[in-house]
Amino acid sequence: MKHIFLYTFLLFGSLFLNAQSDDEPVIWEKEFNKISETEYELVFKAKIFEGWHVYSQHTPEGGALPTEFTFSKAGTDYELIGETNESETTTEFSDIFEVDETFFKKKAVFTQRIQLLNPDIRQIDVNIFYQVCKEVCIQGEQDFNFVLDGGVANVESKTVDERSLAMTNSLKKEFKHKERLTNAGDIVEGSSGIWGIFGLGFLGGLIALLTPCVFPMIPLTVSFFTKQSHNKSKGIFNAILYGFFIVLIYFLLSLPFHAFDSIDSQILNTISTNIWLNIIFFLIFVFFAFSFFGYYELTLPSSWGNKMDSASTRVGGAIGIFFMAVTLAIVSFSCTGPILGLLLGGTVLSEGDLATNLSAGITGFGLALALPFALFALFPAWLNSLPKSGGWMTTVKVVLGFVELGFAFKFLSNADLVGHFGFLKREIFIGIWILLGLLLVLYLFGIFRFPHDGPKQKLSLGRKITGIATVVFTTYLALGLTNTMDLKLLSGLLPPDFYSVSEKESDCPLGLDCFKDFDEGLAYAKKENKPILLDFTGWACANCRKMEENVWSESDIYPIIKEKYVLISLYVDDRKELPEELQFDFQYESGRVKSIETIGQKWGTFQTLNFNAASQPYYVLLSPDLEVLNGAVQYTDRDTYLNWLNTGLQQFSETAMKN
Repeated sequence: MKHIFLYTFLLFGSLFLNAQSDDEPVIWEKEFNKISETEYELVFKAKIFEGWHVYSQHTPEGGALPTEFTFSKAGTDYELIGETNESETTTEFSDIFEVDETFFKKKAVFTQRIQLLNPDIRQIDVNIFYQVCKEVCIQGEQDFNFVLDGGVANVESKTVDERSLAMTNSLKKEFKHKERLTNAGDIVEGSSGIWGIFGLGFLGGLIALLTPCVFPMIPLTVSFFTKQSHNKSKGIFNAILYGFFIVLIYFLLSLPFHAFDSIDSQILNTISTNIWLNIIFFLIFVFFAFSFFGYYELTLPSSWGNKMDSASTRVGGAIGIFFMAVTLAIVSFSCTGPILGLLLGGTVLSEGDLATNLSAGITGFGLALALPFALFALFPAWLNSLPKSGGWMTTVKVVLGFVELGFAFKFLSNADLVGHFGFLKREIFIGIWILLGLLLVLYLFGIFRFPHDGPKQKLSLGRKITGIATVVFTTYLALGLTNTMDLKLLSGLLPPDFYSVSEKESDCPLGLDCFKDFDEGLAYAKKENKPILLDFTGWACANCRKMEENVWSESDIYPIIKEKYVLISLYVDDRKELPEELQFDFQYESGRVKSIETIGQKWGTFQTLNFNAASQPYYVLLSPDLEVLNGAVQYTDRDTYLNWLNTGLQQFSETAMKN
């Protein structure tokens, strides 16, 4: 559903993704509250830039990195009272890591109460480690000094010993032509934004026009306005006003969701990961589907339509036309309701400002419904070209019913993934869609029928074309099920590849040969005289996985990485401790000292020292002589990445010829 209703704004991120600047994606503030002479409450506040999110302390193992607090001298000068509390979070299931990830959007507040053990202590020092992500992920640290008497903080001046200085210098490399890194590729803007969801809503409205609840009303309503008005221009104006009110009514339907969002911004987000709500959506969509199959009719109370119709006749004028538009919305609900439900369902499964984008989708839906009334009023001769109402509209409803059923299983799949039930693995899900496709083909070619179908007639051209298209799609699914063909076109709709009946594991992405230590990889590159693909990545980097699964796996990219390059993957979030003899202290230019104790800290420092960057994924092409071959790229599209790899190979060949 994510690819069908993908609409999240992905802001242009180059200000955050290259050289470290003053514009960090997270701004931290601190304060403290004195509760008694010996008890205090420490408060940490984070302002998170739009589109970014910081992870909770309670994100499970195997997902993104949680926020961690280190309280200096806790247990000696003071003790912690309870756990560190945090403000409201968002929880969403990660298809990449197969865990529920908990994170903050826009702001985060942490509080920790402490009890002083040493009455003479005047300063509490705290360090926060956190991960902030958008299209890329950045690990960050922040030091806080709480001065309890209100004075000036005493920041301990540290210097590193000679051993640490030597270890730091060993990480610094003399990369040639580093100026080429300034040509770094931009992150890909991964969605069509608000206009994308508006367009999808518009498409849904066009489909709704073809249903028997709406289509027959077009000529009747247009004729009413053109014939009942005193003059032609007045009739055209009334028809256009009628169309405007249709758009307005559907837009108003989305306003309650803005109210929900203002009360609790997580209400709609919760739906995407809550097991029972996903099951409820599954049942609702099945219910919608069988209404389209003709087993029952979905209608709002008939008294509502009668009252609106009566009001339109009694009031007249613009207000009367408004009530006519309301009447249309009510009487057409049996066909438009399930389509609007599909739009709502797809919206809550997506990311971003749900209420705003739902408004965009529903407004697009209303505009598509309204356009025919205005256009045919302007050009009434077009009415003669409209096809006659008939059995083809029933066929449209049945096709929509099968679409509703297919998407219903997407919600059931979400519940299965979140609950780790394992009953709807990827192969089973695809098999269900294949079965639905076969049933639709049998219906379209007249093998079986539904209760509301009319007398059996000769197959129309439209049914034949739709049937053939369904056969093609079902065949595509079958080929994907047998691994004869990949199903990347349905990425996001199907359960992820790893959620499979037969799972495979590899130490390196896609089974490639890779090095996880820079010096080892460099030595091999020199031995083989091959260029290096330096991959700054992370275990908890979702877009690193997307690049590997959707870009690296391409048939014209995978062989290049495998055969032409030496792949060095450095995991900057690996929390495994380094051997004690390899641990050291790193001193920033500001004077702050950071202990390098883990593999991730080592490679994160390596990235910062040499490339002045701190985001992942981050890719650099190097020669064995440490010459930068091309500008760095990050999260990007297939064509850009392929061209980037080939340009690096060309530069490597030219360098070799010169030497």
